[in-house]
Amino acid sequence: MSPPLSPRLAAVVNALPLRPDSRVLEIGCGPGAAARAVAERLTSGHILAIDRSAAAIAQAEAGAAEEIAAGRMSVRQVAGEDFALQAQEEPYDLVFAVRVGALDGRHPETGQRMLRRIAAATTPNARLFIDGGDPLRELVIPRP
Repeated sequence: MSPPLSPRLAAVVNALPLRPDSRVLEIGCGPGAAARAVAERLTSGHILAIDRSAAAIAQAEAGAAEEIAAGRMSVRQVAGEDFALQAQEEPYDLVFAVRVGALDGRHPETGQRMLRRIAAATTPNARLFIDGGDPLRELVIPRP
């Protein structure tokens, strides 16, 4: 069993509009606590947790062995602004990020690149949430 989530991360996960079959992308997963909590709520769905840090991905992978083995979660080392779907990878319908500077306005140019990558990797009706609301705020995914 995973360690309990911090109250802040629990509020974020509880606020996400998850369905058992959601395809979820978490950008900047760190050690993977939120991704594991999401994976526990999925049945036929899947969460991909990405982070630019090799150390974070190693931690997330080690902590989520059960969820990964069950096929409900995977991890990938990649920066959000460089993310692209791999061959045969289905697009995502829900994206979230907690404390990601490119999406909270701290790095606007990187944020624009990341939003374009998110748009290319998601379904037409996908939704994007970041922290900083109560507890989440939704960002518009720019569509061409």
